[in-house]
Parts: sequence; C-alpha cells; structure tokens
Amino acid sequence: MTEDHFTGLIQRVKDEPSRRIALAGADDPTALEAVDRAHREGLAEATLVGDPAAIEANAANLGVDLEPFEMVASADAAGTAASLVGGGRSDVLMKGSVASKAYLRAVLNEDNGLRTGRLLSHVMVAAVPAYHKLLFLTDAAFNIAPTLAEKADIIRNAVDVARILGVGRPKVAVLAAVEKVNLPDMPATGDAAALTVMARRGQLGDCIVDGPLAFDNAVSRESARIKGIESEVAGDADVLLCPDIESANILYKCLIHFSGARAGAVIVGAAAPVVLPSRADDAMTKYLSIVTAMAIAGG
Repeated sequence: MTEDHFTGLIQRVKDEPSRRIALAGADDPTALEAVDRAHREGLAEATLVGDPAAIEANAANLGVDLEPFEMVASADAAGTAASLVGGGRSDVLMKGSVASKAYLRAVLNEDNGLRTGRLLSHVMVAAVPAYHKLLFLTDAAFNIAPTLAEKADIIRNAVDVARILGVGRPKVAVLAAVEKVNLPDMPATGDAAALTVMARRGQLGDCIVDGPLAFDNAVSRESARIKGIESEVAGDADVLLCPDIESANILYKCLIHFSGARAGAVIVGAAAPVVLPSRADDAMTKYLSIVTAMAIAGG
C-alpha cells in the first residue's frame, strides 16, 4: 500500500502526547470521517466547530460517535476555530465545510493569533508508489507566482517540515523545464540557479539545493545519468520546488490521480499547522494531512 511510507510517522504521532485539532465546519463528511479515524487510532483529540445539527446529522449518516468530541456552535466556524488554535486551546487548524476564502481570512486575521511574520506556504507530503521515500512538493495551493525571495522562504518552510518528519539534510530540487539557465525566456531557470548559490552560502538552512532540474532528473537517477547531470540532488530529491502555483497544483494532482500517491498537505509558517484540503480530497488524504500536521505540531 502506498501509505506504507507513512507508517513510521503514524506510529510516531501515536507515541507522542495527544494533541487537539479544531475542525472548522465539522459537518463536512470526509473531514469528519478523517478526524474520527485519527481519534480512534489515538492520534488526536478534536473540537468540532460549526452547526451542531448539521454535524450530528452527518455523524449519524457516517456512524460516527460524537461523545468523545468537544462541540462548539458557531456561525463563524472559521474564525472561531482559528481563535481556538491561536489562543492555545487546540494545536492544529483544519478546514471542513467552510469556504476557502473565509478560512484563509481567519488564518491571516491577526486577532486570531496565528500570524508569525513568516511567509505562509503549502507543503504536500506524498508517498508515491514509484518513489523510494516520502516526497515533499511545494507550493501547490497558497503562493501564486512567488518571487525569488519568496521562493527562498518557501524552501525554508519545506525544509523545516522535512527535517521535522525525519529527513536529516533535505535535498531540494528546484524544478524547471530544462537543466540550464535560459534567460530571459525561462525566468524560473534563473531563480533556480540563484537559489542553488544561496543554499551553498548557507542562506537556506541545512539543506542541499540544486537547479534548474527537470522533473525526470530530480526523481530518476537514470534520467540524470543519461543527461550527464552530476548532482547530489538528482534522482534522490526530497523536496520539489515548483516555479509557480499552476505547475505545482498540476503536479500535485497528477501524483494523486495518475500515480496512485497517498498524500497529506499542510500550510506552514503560521503559529500552528493549518490543514487546507481540497473539496475533492478523500477521507484518506484528509487523514494523512492530520497525521502530517500532528507530527509538525509535535516537532
């Protein structure tokens, strides 16, 4: 099973002190199912925020026992859940049935206590059947067209996540369409080269960065060999940094729908991990996102 790469992470979260997730819009069936599984497996406690009648109706349909969960009635589920996390009453924030815009407004609202001054970015953690270890992909959901400085922060965030999840010195592949700098036609290649130099000078933390690298060279040693690429990262990347949200989002969904990847995803850079699932994500993806977020919260 592709979630085998997550086995050690799941056990680690079980072995740590219990932490609490605040689910905003807890009447969402797949989110509720994921939270219930995480609770039954000893991974998390939960506070269910939203319309109690709707939550109870969906719980009844799913066969979920609500007795172990705290329930908080709120017409502003996103704001209430965010304030619970920012105020220290919960450790992880998760989106349920609330609209994404309202949810992100709540995260960014300084009154809710989640802002830190760091750039927020999205990190996917994927177990891909064809790959030999967990793969970290960024940024598929938050930063639309990041600048060079923002890409540096996105790398720092992803490296922090990878290290917390057990990668000693993450290898970061900065993706582009080609392996050589091609300016002005392909600006992503110039950013990749600059980020590589920044990493070598110690500006991006304890990681190894190389780019530009095409996707095949980042994940396939054979492809890198055929193209004559000598790199510590090529064929063994831990982190894939995409040029923009469009390329990252496409790759994210290709890995899930065409490659059979199992994945969790979080937004990091806030005072606590923020789970922002897609409406189309199944209960397994949301469950693995909880696992990932809980591990980061304990890191």
